[in-house]
Amino acid sequence: MRVFGIFVSGVLACFFFWNLSSAPTPPEKDRLLLEILNYVLERGHYDPKVIDDAFSENAFHSYLEGLDGQHRFFLQTDINTFKRYRYRIDDEFKASVLNFFDVTYERLLSRMKQVENFYPQLLETPFDFSKPEEISLDYENLPYANTVTQLKSRWRKRLKLSALDRFADKKKEEKEKFESDSTYVMKSDVELEKDARKLTLENTRDYFDLVKDLDRKDWFSVYINAIVMQFDPHTFYFAPEEKDRFDTSMSGKFEGIGARLQKRNQEVKIVEVISGGPIWRGKLLDVGDIILKVAQKGEDPVEIVGMRLEDAIKLIKGPKGTEVHLTVKRVDGTIEVVPIVRDIVELEEVYARSTIIEKEGKKFGLINLPKFYIDFKDYGERNAAIDVKKELEQLKSKNVSGIVLDLRNNGGGSLKTVVDMTGFFIDEGPVVQVKSTGGRKEVLRDTDRGIVWDGPLVVLVNEFSASASEIIAAALQDYNRAIILGSKQTFGKGTVQNVVDLNRIISGNTYGDLGALKVTTDKFYRITGESTQLEGVKSDVVFPDRYQYIDMGEKDQENPLAWDNITPASYTAWKDKFNYDFVVKQSQYRIQENSFASIIEKQAQWVAEQQKDYDYFLDYDSFYKEQKESLDASKQFDVLKDFDSNLSFKWLPEAGMTTVANDDYIEKRDRWVESLDKDLCVNEAISILNDMSLSLKGNRVSQNKN
Repeated sequence: MRVFGIFVSGVLACFFFWNLSSAPTPPEKDRLLLEILNYVLERGHYDPKVIDDAFSENAFHSYLEGLDGQHRFFLQTDINTFKRYRYRIDDEFKASVLNFFDVTYERLLSRMKQVENFYPQLLETPFDFSKPEEISLDYENLPYANTVTQLKSRWRKRLKLSALDRFADKKKEEKEKFESDSTYVMKSDVELEKDARKLTLENTRDYFDLVKDLDRKDWFSVYINAIVMQFDPHTFYFAPEEKDRFDTSMSGKFEGIGARLQKRNQEVKIVEVISGGPIWRGKLLDVGDIILKVAQKGEDPVEIVGMRLEDAIKLIKGPKGTEVHLTVKRVDGTIEVVPIVRDIVELEEVYARSTIIEKEGKKFGLINLPKFYIDFKDYGERNAAIDVKKELEQLKSKNVSGIVLDLRNNGGGSLKTVVDMTGFFIDEGPVVQVKSTGGRKEVLRDTDRGIVWDGPLVVLVNEFSASASEIIAAALQDYNRAIILGSKQTFGKGTVQNVVDLNRIISGNTYGDLGALKVTTDKFYRITGESTQLEGVKSDVVFPDRYQYIDMGEKDQENPLAWDNITPASYTAWKDKFNYDFVVKQSQYRIQENSFASIIEKQAQWVAEQQKDYDYFLDYDSFYKEQKESLDASKQFDVLKDFDSNLSFKWLPEAGMTTVANDDYIEKRDRWVESLDKDLCVNEAISILNDMSLSLKGNRVSQNKN
């Protein structure tokens, strides 16, 4: 376990330790917070930025994006007023001055009140869904309105789009009711439009109710993060309530739908499906899906596009057993309503699991590892390394000819488990280099000369294999120990973050909870000296997937740290090597000739096109036609469901399992191996293992003869 967080906060406390006694006012607390953050970032961040005019300008644009990214409230005249501060944020941050924040905060409240007063009038008149109109939701390129009249016009179009969406849904429901019951009398378009407009009014009213519940401190957090996230995308300020949620997530207790959400381009996007959660178990949503609306069971949906992420999460999360209906826009552009029963993440689902795969009379093994888990209180109790070792030994006892280590969608975890696990496949040597704040470098090594598995090995990765997953994949690749199969490159997160409790920086705190700062303190490097930052790990064999043309990785985040390299560590590559070139070329040829792979490539290109479409029709006929065309186009890829590997799968109980598997456990394992049977990448991994085992055998025979 690395305890940089404790180290950083302890060191800072030694230099920055105040005794506060007088009761503060909110602005005084805000100024104190800025001063502490400035100090922590300057001394604790791995690569502190120069806080100058260029920094100020970037923070200026980020802050306005956070306040009004959809350009629904501010006018261009407001922006012109704000521009006088464009190059002053750096100075105000250093001096703990709040002038810019105060001006924007007061103007935002004023503009929101103005819109709240006029939007109900826009919903009094029925919308004409036969009138040809269009709207663009490309907020990054959308200019601010010049006048209130122009702002009203934009609001009318957005409200019309919202109502049209509901109108289309209700019209579809009416048709379905009639098709199931010919005596059913469908509602007229006039009635449906009225219902849709009423729902839009209620939804917008709910939105403004949420906004009015926000305090000054909530908007101040937006301002702070516009500043601290200029250092890198993973440095983030947690207000007290947010820190409580973060602490809960770090403890492994997730209650809700089981997904990590991020707001990008004013949309709430799924960036991680949490292993063991209801979404993961039911394969209900995918990374990249966008949540448009949230509805509690039996209630009308609430639009969350443009809503603060924290407020959207409040609607989505809920007690175990309750049901939420999410209207989502899939990565392929199709829109559907997905019902999800909230639950607590089942920890056993994140544990390593294995299966035997038979091909042409030969046995192979696959170990799936959703994350690098660990019990920090007792490392020997249960962790990813110990469990993977048990699974390896179990597979060895079954006389497998090769093993697949599946790290797809594994976002990382414990560094110690990664180092230990890498040691199962190499004799001894360095695994990863870590460079810390201040330039201190450390080489983490496998010191155990024993090897658990010395046979053919394939590591599966994708764009969402990150951090710890990238460390082990990189090490095994650098040692020539495994073939890396998957996406063009992994996520590319080569940094470490630690949480600094800001309350520990001062003594006698009468200001209340100051929250915490998650700050980047370390950077990973391969044993070759190259960073995994941005570049990730390049697969030896690239298998196409539908995400490959979408901006998903670290390089697509705002302000990522740069790639660099350091001095290589001393290591010896794997000697008992298979015929690498032969195996890679054989695999590339199979993929090139695989008709399903070519379909995935075509799907990826189509998905990328859908992601760039921000224009919407505001008349029903065009709106319906476009939705239908998108749905029909997506169906051309349904043929991928017809793939069958013709491999034989048999899951194994967890190694060392002493209890009898219950029906729920058996059902989940059965469903898992059924998905593997449809997995083209797994199928290719087994073919690679087969080639490797033949190639390795040939090498050994040749060596024996010599």
